[in-house]
Amino acid sequence: MSAQTAVLKLNADVSASTSRRSRILAIILMIAIAGIFWVDSRYPALMKRYHAGSQLKAAGALTFGVVYPVDRNMPLTTRIWRTTINWLDANRVGMTFSFLFGPAALSFLATLRRRRTNSRWLNAVLGAIAGMPLAVCSNCVAPIARGLFVSGMSTESVFATMFASPALNVVVLAMSFALFPASVALLKLATALLLILVFAPLVAARQQPKDAAIACSIEITVSETWGQALLNIARTYAKSFWYVFRIAFPLMLLAAVLGALVIELLPAQALFAPVTLGGIILVGLVGTFLPVPMAFDVAIAYVAWTRGVPLAYVVTILCTLGIVSVYSLAIIGKTISWKVATEAYAAVAALGTLAGLIARSLI
Repeated sequence: MSAQTAVLKLNADVSASTSRRSRILAIILMIAIAGIFWVDSRYPALMKRYHAGSQLKAAGALTFGVVYPVDRNMPLTTRIWRTTINWLDANRVGMTFSFLFGPAALSFLATLRRRRTNSRWLNAVLGAIAGMPLAVCSNCVAPIARGLFVSGMSTESVFATMFASPALNVVVLAMSFALFPASVALLKLATALLLILVFAPLVAARQQPKDAAIACSIEITVSETWGQALLNIARTYAKSFWYVFRIAFPLMLLAAVLGALVIELLPAQALFAPVTLGGIILVGLVGTFLPVPMAFDVAIAYVAWTRGVPLAYVVTILCTLGIVSVYSLAIIGKTISWKVATEAYAAVAALGTLAGLIARSLI
C-alpha cells in the first residue's frame, strides 16, 4: 500500500452516523459540477466529433487543435514546448472538471458506510458503470481515480472506472463502429472489457486486504443542521481538493512534457514501415504511454488508416492509445503502488499488441 493513502484519516464509524443532509449536499455538489461540464462542454464536443464522421481531423501531435503550430523543421526543443502548451490547452477544461469533481466524489463517498462489495468482479462492474458516463480521457480521469481510491473504493473499482471512462463511453464507441469495420471496433471493445473484467479483479486480488485509507476527515452528528452540514461538507471538500491537487497537478505538468518529448522524438514516417512483431510491440508501448484527449485514439487511428498505415499498426493504436497514459499511470503509482502501475502499463500494451497481431493475421 502506498504511503500516500495514509496522509489523512476518516473514522468509518463516524461516516456511518453521517446525517443524510451532508449526503444530500455532497450529491448536489457532484451533480452541479458534472452537469455544467457535460452539458456545456464535453458531450457537445464529443457529438461534434461524432458528426464529423470521415472528416474528423487532428491538427496537433497529441491534440485535436493547436495554440502554437508545430513543424518538423523546427528545433526539437521548440517542438516539445509548443506541443506541451498545446496539450495543456486542450486538457484545461477536462482537467478543471477532474480537479473539482474528484474531491466532490471523495466528499460524497465519505458519507457512506460501504464503498465496496465482497465480490471483486461486481466491484469492477460497478466501477465500469460509474466510469462510462464520466466522458473524460485517461488523463482527466486520473485525479478522480485518486479521490475514489483514497475514499475507500476497491482497487478493481478504481481501475474499472479509469478504463471505462475513455474506452466505453457511448459516443466514443459509436465513433469506432462508424469509422472502422465491425471486426476492428469489436477488437477495441474486447480489449477494454478484458482490462475491466479480468485485469482489474486479478491485480486487486494480489493487493493487501486493506488497500486504502480514507483520505478526508468529516465529523458530523446525526442531528446536524443544514448549516452544520454545509460547513462540514465545505471543510471536507477543501481537504479532499488539496489531497488530490497537490499530487495530480505537478504530475500533469510532467506528463505534458514527457508526452511531447516522446511524440516529437518519433520519426514522422515510422508507422509506414512494413509490419513486424517488433513494430507492433513498439507501437503498443508508445500508444500506452502517450497522454491524449478524449476520442483522440479513434481520430488518429482513422487518419492513419486513411493515409495508408498498415491495419495492424492502426488496430494497435486504437487498442492502446487513450486507455491509460503516462499521467494516469503516475497517479496510480503515487496513489496505489508503482508495481500496480507497471502491471497496468504492461497489460494495456500486451492486449494492444495482441489485437494488432490478430488484425495482421485475420482481418
